[in-house]
Amino acid sequence: MTVFLGLGIAGVVLLVLALVFDGVLEGLFDGVSALDGLFDGLLSLPVIAGFISMLGFGGAIALGTTGLGAGAATAVGAGAGVGTGWLTWRLSRALMREEPGSTPRGTDLVGSSGSVVTAIPADGYGEVLLYLAGQPVKYAAKSAVGIERGTEVWVEEALSATSVKVRPVER
Repeated sequence: MTVFLGLGIAGVVLLVLALVFDGVLEGLFDGVSALDGLFDGLLSLPVIAGFISMLGFGGAIALGTTGLGAGAATAVGAGAGVGTGWLTWRLSRALMREEPGSTPRGTDLVGSSGSVVTAIPADGYGEVLLYLAGQPVKYAAKSAVGIERGTEVWVEEALSATSVKVRPVER
C-alpha cells in the first residue's frame, strides 16, 4: 500500500513540476525520436504525471478495498493510469488546437457605414465614427465632395491605419 501511495504522491509532485517547468521534457525529446509525430504529446509531463498518479492511487484503492493481491492491484492501477493519461493527452490536444480570432484590420472597414462627426471639406479631412469589431472608433476621413456633420457615409477605401476615404450614402 505504501508503494502505491508513494507513486500517487510522486505523480502529483510531477504534475506540479510540469506546471512550473512547462515543456522541459518535450524539449529534451525534441528531434530524438525517429518516429516524428507518433508520440506527439504522449511523452509530455502532464500525461506521464496523470499515469503515475492514477497507477499509484488506483492501485492503493484496489488493494485497500478488495482482497486482491499486489499484482492485481497493479493491473487495476495501470488500467486507471492509461485511461487518465489518454484523457490528459486528448484534453491537452483539444486546448492546443483552439485558434484565436483574427485581429481586426483597417481594411475590414471597407464597405461599412458610419456617420460624420466633424464635417469633411472637399479638399481636406474631417472625422467619421465607424464600428470596428463592434467597437466605435473615430477615423480621419477624406471625401471627393464636402459632407456635413451627421451625414451617413460608406467607407470606400482604407487610406492608412487611422484614415479612410468615404462617400455619402444616397437613399
